[in-house]
Amino acid sequence: MAHFPLFVQNELREAADGATIDIEDPATGASIATCATAGPQDVASAVEAARSAWPAWRDLGAKKRATILRNAAAELRRRVPELCEVETRQTGRPRREYKAQLGRVPEWFEYHASLAETTEGAAPNFIGDPDHLCVVQRVPLGVCGLITPFNHPLLIASKKLAPCLATGNVAVVKPSELAPGSVLLLGEIFAASGAPPGVVNVLPGGADAATALAAHDDVARVDLTGGTAAGQALGAIAGSRGVSYGAELAGHAPLLVFDDVDLDQAVAGACFAAFLAAGQTCVSAKRIFIHRSIYDAFAAKLAARADQLRVGDPFSPETDVGPLVSAKALAAARAFVDASGAQILAGGSAPCAERGYFFRPTVLAGSVDLPCFREECFAPVVCIAPFDDEADAIAKANASAYALGAGVWTRDVGRAHRVSSQLNAGVTWVNCHHRNGPDAPWGGFGASGVGRENGRDAQDAYTASKTLVVRTADQPEDWFGGDARYG
Repeated sequence: MAHFPLFVQNELREAADGATIDIEDPATGASIATCATAGPQDVASAVEAARSAWPAWRDLGAKKRATILRNAAAELRRRVPELCEVETRQTGRPRREYKAQLGRVPEWFEYHASLAETTEGAAPNFIGDPDHLCVVQRVPLGVCGLITPFNHPLLIASKKLAPCLATGNVAVVKPSELAPGSVLLLGEIFAASGAPPGVVNVLPGGADAATALAAHDDVARVDLTGGTAAGQALGAIAGSRGVSYGAELAGHAPLLVFDDVDLDQAVAGACFAAFLAAGQTCVSAKRIFIHRSIYDAFAAKLAARADQLRVGDPFSPETDVGPLVSAKALAAARAFVDASGAQILAGGSAPCAERGYFFRPTVLAGSVDLPCFREECFAPVVCIAPFDDEADAIAKANASAYALGAGVWTRDVGRAHRVSSQLNAGVTWVNCHHRNGPDAPWGGFGASGVGRENGRDAQDAYTASKTLVVRTADQPEDWFGGDARYG
């Protein structure tokens, strides 16, 4: 079996207390590797390594840092097949999905390298004061603790690490212990690409490692992607220390289908929105609201299409939906469906494989007052209900504590803009879903988190403004002298 150590100061090392955890293949339930799991002592060691590396990395300059980021992007692009293999084996997500996703990950490093190279300071007018010059720069924060989940291991780590490094910060990354392999390889790729020891450190671990990282006095920013409860707990720690904090948390994305759509295209789009990655992504469509005039026809087509999706071996090109990540996730999905109180139109909680953590794509129908319309199920489970008009659709979509992603299906351009502008979501798609790029801000409101990834917003989050005011007037100034007090 393979073994994954920690990665600190460009070296592989075991946990200080020797702790390890088994990594399972979700498609079989078999242990396929072991992984060292970091504790508080390992966190302290990695943060110290990062703190020591920061001044030189900060002072290296944007162009030289950008060169290293581009080197890493090129190596990532070359190693996409290997990285797909690792992520598919550890998460169970179909390899063909990872091939599409990981092929784009290098773009994040290339984009942020270019943005950091070309970012300019500012010289505000200083309210028209001719005797003073005001100069504003943005400066890096220091050591950043990046806490990432299992569902998109390399992509989400890269979304955080790219702006972090490009702007002159250093990082301690804590990936999920369920799927740490690709993020550990990313650390090695940066070391081989010219990143000095201590600039990128990777510590797989559980909640205790995340807590220790958020609480460490030398960590200047905490950035998390995970569940709402974890985000609130770590946010409280970061807030008590008064440090920068960002969090992309849970979602319960609505998808609105209006009566002017092509039914087959909209059903195909809804399946993609709901069942990609076995529904294990925070912007998966979980609540689909359909205009009442087409509700019955749409529901029948969606249920039939869900039943036709092929659940199986994630390495097979024929597979549409792979397994859930763990036995715990499978049990939670079954319990959610059994307690939903909804009508099951497709799928359900019955086992669909002799081994592995497979769960059939499931379509539930019923009143929006049911629990399944209020809470997220991190599985291929979607709830559907009808709406009567635009106002009703918007009200139903916004009746959630979560506000990360949303979708609208309509051929009416005016309606698309009207409805989208009123949806409580950080990202809204029209006639598509799951599309994103390094230059498009990403984040939510309310229980879905705070702050934004991607674009200039991300680089602003990893920097702070620093203002310099210089008096340029030649004449002397003595506020308390002479007749100045009577002016």
